[in-house]
Amino acid sequence: MLRKLEKAQQKWGGANSLVDQWLEHRRKLLVNYCQVAGLPPYNAEEKTLPTIENIRAFCGLLVDYVSEGHFEVYDQLVTACEKHGQSSKALAQQLVPRISDTTDSALDFNDKYSEAESDKVLIQLDQDLSSLGHAMETRFALEDELLEVLHTKHS
Repeated sequence: MLRKLEKAQQKWGGANSLVDQWLEHRRKLLVNYCQVAGLPPYNAEEKTLPTIENIRAFCGLLVDYVSEGHFEVYDQLVTACEKHGQSSKALAQQLVPRISDTTDSALDFNDKYSEAESDKVLIQLDQDLSSLGHAMETRFALEDELLEVLHTKHS
């Protein structure tokens, strides 16, 4: 996911400050995800669970990223697509609901872990991170498709 993000930043970076900021927030989210999940290059020699505080910090980034997309970025991208023809508008209207479907996974993860009162909830962390990672990957691909429509047809 980080390599795909680098390609996205190379491709669309600099075209719009909102998109640049959004992609930078995605980068921070992904780095934090890798840290919490213990993925390279953040995997320790000794496998240990992250602290609840680290998971809560990740949850904050996750909710911020999801909210930024829904309440700031998508509206502007859809409006830009609408200005450039029916086919772009139609594609944007198809993509945004599919992106929204991935929001439930993010919010479910946040609800479960941001308010956890004991370490017992960490028993399911690996499985929940895996499911969340899949949803995030789907979300990022759909968001990139939306950006590609604007870039290809309207730049």
